[in-house]
Amino acid sequence: MKDGNCPKCGSGEVYSGADLLLKGGPFASNSIPVSLTSLAPMDNYVCVNCGYVERYISEPSKLKEISKKWDKAASDKNDEQSGE
Repeated sequence: MKDGNCPKCGSGEVYSGADLLLKGGPFASNSIPVSLTSLAPMDNYVCVNCGYVERYISEPSKLKEISKKWDKAASDKNDEQSGE
């Protein structure tokens, strides 16, 4: 979606909020909590044709912080290998 094309409907009517000034402020809705004292600002991409949305963490340092503080999600591949 970052390339300006919607993966759901194929439209080129994709808009980005990546340059919004307040995206990571203390009361911003365009962020996710990483920990009690840390927020990760998000870049949103929206297809105005079908409404599909993709969000990306905008600060690479927050990705490292997430990998240290959050639990890793289990993949279906691990379930298949263990016979579940």
